[in-house]
Formats: sequence, C-alpha cells, structure tokens
Amino acid sequence: MDHELEHQLYAEEMNTKKINLAEKFSRIHEHWRPKVVGELNGQEVKLVKFKGEFVWHHHEKEDELFLCIKGRMSVEFKNYRVDLHAGEFVIVPKATEHRTLADEEAEVLIFEPASTKNTGNVTHESLTAPNGVKL
Repeated sequence: MDHELEHQLYAEEMNTKKINLAEKFSRIHEHWRPKVVGELNGQEVKLVKFKGEFVWHHHEKEDELFLCIKGRMSVEFKNYRVDLHAGEFVIVPKATEHRTLADEEAEVLIFEPASTKNTGNVTHESLTAPNGVKL
C-alpha cells in the first residue's frame, strides 16, 4: 500500500473514533514526549505529561494551545507566568519566548501545527522529542 494512502486511512480511522483521554494518558509513561491522538487541517492534538521544568524556546511560525487536563502546570514568559489548573488553557502566540513547568506531574493536551518541534528553536539533548509519534 502506498505510504500516502496508508497515512490517509490511518488519519480517517483515528479521527472518527472517540478518544478517551484517561485511557490514552494511562499509556504515557514518560515526561515531555508528546503523543499524537488526532489530526485536523494540518494541526495535531497531542497528549503529554509534564513534570519539572522545560527549556526556554519559541516557535517562529506556530501558535500553541496548552490545555491542562489533570494536575497543575505553568507557562512562563519573560515578564510573567500563567498558572493553569485542570480545565484551563492558554494560547502561546508564535515567536513568543516561553517554557512550561509542573511541580507535580500534569496531564496536558496540546493543539498545534503538525510540523511543530516541541523545543521550537532549540535542540535539547534530552527534551527534544520526535514529531508525529502516535498513541
């Protein structure tokens, strides 16, 4: 089967099934490694667990949405910080320097363009994750 057709069939199957967030999060056993659970219009819906501090970075062309599903997390900017509890989200505009952090493990849904590298303009030995990893 042709790779493009295979991807299209996978995307159709993935996007027409309901997603149980608790079940998907139970399959994630590492921090800072986003997993794709849905695709639409060139965007990906990703799930990730945060714990600790992430690297300062920005995304030149992509906005990002962070929705806290469980726990608490923060997004730090150069001059202020946004604290999120379960059920709250923030949108980080493109080209905005930021980092995410969570004192305790937090479960987070991210919505962003499929090409977005999790560490943006930075390559970090342990925090940069591969793109497109599906769960």
